[in-house]
Order: sequence, then C-alpha cells, then structure tokens
Amino acid sequence: MSASAAAIPEKLFFKIGEVCDIAGVQAHVLRYWETEFPMLQPQKNRAGQRTYRRRDVEMALRIKELLYDEQYTIAGAKKKLAGEQRGPGRDSGQPPAPRPPGRSLQPPPSLAGRFSQAASSDTSPAAGAHEASRPALREIARQLREILDLLDEGDAEIAAHQSGQS
Repeated sequence: MSASAAAIPEKLFFKIGEVCDIAGVQAHVLRYWETEFPMLQPQKNRAGQRTYRRRDVEMALRIKELLYDEQYTIAGAKKKLAGEQRGPGRDSGQPPAPRPPGRSLQPPPSLAGRFSQAASSDTSPAAGAHEASRPALREIARQLREILDLLDEGDAEIAAHQSGQS
C-alpha cells in the first residue's frame, strides 16, 4: 500500500470524486464499502457531502487491495482489516505491543532535554530567569490541559454521534 499511499495528495479533506480517482473505483462502490466496512466512515459536511480524510483514503485503498488484488471476499476482507486494526500480535499468538496513550502531557524528546538541563542548572545566572518564568509556564500548562480536555470531550461527542448514526 505504500506505493499507492504515496499517490495521495497532501490535503486535509477529499471529495468523493477525488477519492474515486485516487482509488480507481466508482462512487457507488465507495458508498457500498462504507456500508460494509465500519472502519471506512467519512464525515459529512453541512451540505451532506462526504469529506474523506487521508486515513479514509488509505482505508479505501487497503480495501481495494484486499478485494481486487488479494481476492478476498467482503467477509474475509472485514476479518483481515479487523485483525490489522487489533495489531499484528493478536493473530500470531504473541502478546500485543503496548499502545501509547492518545495524548501525553510529557514534553516531546526534543524539549525534554531542555527541561532537564534547566532543572539541573539552578546555580547558573539564568536560573533566576527560569524561576521567574515558572508561573507563566504553569499557566500555559493549565491552559493546554483545558484544551486537551475540550478535545477529549469533542472526540467523545463525535464517537457518540457516529454510534448513534449506525
């Protein structure tokens, strides 16, 4: 799928016609796949038109690959995709790899070094500047946590809305 995934333009959203061109299938085929494969669920805009994200386009390409190239049946492709989404360890009898948390409050590795350096260099002249900026950093952290909470609430609302449509 990597060769076909490279052919996906760098866009946030795709219309159904664009996805049809990328995947090489007709619109009614995509709409049918949406009814058969729960992992292919494009959002609809206010006008009711489907808006596919990159992961939806990748999923459509994977479904096409399973059905057309690997000759799976619809039921077989569903099982294969479900197994792939669970992770490779489940099918082979190995324990699944631990999943990383969805959102982390830890700084990325590129910034983690800066924080540890700042904490260990409290005797430097810049230590006073670091101490002075701590309240501002705490406030930023608090606001970022609020944003994460809002995003989590939004994710929960979207999930509830999607499960209500099914």
